[in-house]
Amino acid sequence: MYPLLITAAQLQALQQEGAKLAIVDCSFDLMKPELADSLFEAEHIAGALQAHLDRDLSTHESDAVNGGRHPLPPRERVAAWLGTLGIGNATQVVVYDRNAGNYCGRLWWMLKWLGHDAVALLDGGLQAWKAAGGAVATGRAAAPDVAAFELRPALRDLVFTDQVVADLGRPAQTVVDARGAPRYRGEVEPLDPIAGHIPGALNRPFTDNFTAEGFFKSPDALRAEWNQVLCGRSASTVVHHCGSGVSAVPNLIAMELGGFGPTALYAGSWSEWSRAPGLPCAKG
Repeated sequence: MYPLLITAAQLQALQQEGAKLAIVDCSFDLMKPELADSLFEAEHIAGALQAHLDRDLSTHESDAVNGGRHPLPPRERVAAWLGTLGIGNATQVVVYDRNAGNYCGRLWWMLKWLGHDAVALLDGGLQAWKAAGGAVATGRAAAPDVAAFELRPALRDLVFTDQVVADLGRPAQTVVDARGAPRYRGEVEPLDPIAGHIPGALNRPFTDNFTAEGFFKSPDALRAEWNQVLCGRSASTVVHHCGSGVSAVPNLIAMELGGFGPTALYAGSWSEWSRAPGLPCAKG
């Protein structure tokens, strides 16, 4: 089982073994969501399925789990959707994108949230797959046979706004903001109504976890860098967030790669916080 990362070579080996496997392309363009389908149809790993951030990995229905720009669908609805992709509880899932893990981490986390541990992020994404000589295809995904996906106890913690507010400024909580430094400092805000950050939040841009080639840094490097970020704070208190709960996940994965263990996700993130009346916002 691969529960965290998988290399292109390891994925090729699984394919050759005939493992029960689902490869899911989560490529997206936040500023041009309409491009996601054309990106997939232009090129994807042969046999891959598609997951669309807006259609499949978020919802704006009244039963959304949280607020913000990309609210989570209810666990039951996600489980039903996974079944339509042919993903069952015995399936090894591999998620990837062409965006340095920015979007596919969302599906990795959602599967953990549904109690499915056998899900791994393809390190280096589509670019690494092609560099390793992996087969690619064009067009739409083939319709898979429907499977049954049963919910199990969550393997990762989801935190809500009221919990973040209740522990604001307390040692029991260390909020880490994955957005770029200019957005964190409140110098720019292209998407949400208020610029700034949650008071007391630390800043670790999710892009800092990757090498120039788009791979996660080594476990030793990540551990050293995250120790600098935390500056003595306990990793068990960390709550990750970003703009809308998507790009925070690479930070969560990086901490696990660095040996810190699972940490929590505030999925509503800045887009929910900044829209909630009366909540404090900091700059600088």
